[in-house]
Amino acid sequence: MREAAEWMVPSDDRILELIREYGNLTPSAVEAKGGPVRAHASVRMGTLAEYGLLCRVHRGLYGISDDGLAYLDEDLDASTLEPTEDD
Repeated sequence: MREAAEWMVPSDDRILELIREYGNLTPSAVEAKGGPVRAHASVRMGTLAEYGLLCRVHRGLYGISDDGLAYLDEDLDASTLEPTEDD
């Protein structure tokens, strides 16, 4: 079972799964592929990047990080992550 953090919401797993499956995505692409609506995805993707589960490839474009993959594979407890100061 995945170990989510208190700051996570249910849609975060779906966003991470879509980016793992399709590669780098924008919030609009996440919505188009069955994820949460663009506005919500945009906020959540920023938060996931802040905690290191996603990485910002370019403005508005995100890819999955090694920690993101480890979380999806149940090898990382997300509650151990701290927010970063940088993008």
